[in-house]
Amino acid sequence: MTVQRTQFLTLDQPLALACGRSLASQAIAYQTWGTLNAARDNAILIFHALSGDSHVSGVHEDGRSGWWDLMVGPGRAFDTERYFILCANVLGGCKGSTGPTSINPETGQAYGPDFPVITLEDMVHAQRPLLRHFGIERLHAVAGGSMGGMLTLAFTQLYPEMAERAIVMAASWTNHAQAIAWNKIGRRAIMDDPKWRGGRYPVDDPPRNGLALARMIGHVTYISEGAMDEKFGRRLQSREEESFTFGVDYAIESYLSHQGTSFPQRFDANSYLYITRAIDYFDFTGDTGCSLPAAFALTRARFRIFSYESDWLYSPARHEAMTQAALAAGRDAKHHRIVAPLGHDAFLVQEQPQGDLIREFLHND
Repeated sequence: MTVQRTQFLTLDQPLALACGRSLASQAIAYQTWGTLNAARDNAILIFHALSGDSHVSGVHEDGRSGWWDLMVGPGRAFDTERYFILCANVLGGCKGSTGPTSINPETGQAYGPDFPVITLEDMVHAQRPLLRHFGIERLHAVAGGSMGGMLTLAFTQLYPEMAERAIVMAASWTNHAQAIAWNKIGRRAIMDDPKWRGGRYPVDDPPRNGLALARMIGHVTYISEGAMDEKFGRRLQSREEESFTFGVDYAIESYLSHQGTSFPQRFDANSYLYITRAIDYFDFTGDTGCSLPAAFALTRARFRIFSYESDWLYSPARHEAMTQAALAAGRDAKHHRIVAPLGHDAFLVQEQPQGDLIREFLHND
């Protein structure tokens, strides 16, 4: 079994950011699967979601499994025997790419809250040199779900000549008010934790409670009401009747507690702040307030847009609106509405029918 290792590309040239600041240098952590062909035209760039990283598939050197094993690998929808798959940890992340935990060359200390506020467009621009590093000037496809779907949209607009196909899953052209509200509550949970210390917390004593609460809040939006009822219902966790305390009585409470407890062990609180803010700022139609069809007119890719029936974070109606706007702009676009009881996270855990639909799209010239 081949062990996946994270690789790094260090860039010394400045990266200008949307906020008006710049990073003098940056590192991009990435992984690859498959082989880049001689023509360098079989590459697929995958963007990860909020809490993901570059480890999409296989067994990592640290023992972790990939977050999209069911979709990426030999013979799978993103076939690593046919395509060269590339995924990088986003700018602002905490899995090797430059972010708040990185050392600020001006101070010799971690950036912390001195890291500049970034956008999804900044994240996309940061990955362009990685493609150049491999000599890739045109991608067979760019793909992603949730935040990764938004990054996919941004890529098709920022580099229209580079993307032949775009696969957008469980995403939206902009974050709606309720989604912004959920992100704000999560950030407030972190910033109200006394251990946040204005963002200057020590590595060994981060705001675990605040980040755990943020994760619990976010996780509720990723799973549908029906899926929660089916999996947990009102089942008690470890007793025959309610305890009449404020402890853990129900299985769903235990599940969320586990999600909250485990998340701070692998993710940085400041990165959570920066990445959720970048999601909030995203607007595919731009600051000029142009129409959605006009935004798609700036692209050249063929689009396949996947929604999930019980996703109440980014509803099927939003995906249909994107599809109709792409069609109005003259793009080749199709909306696949997937029956998936889990909700928003279905793109991560339900292989079919999305696997066959993606495979057909990628193979179709």
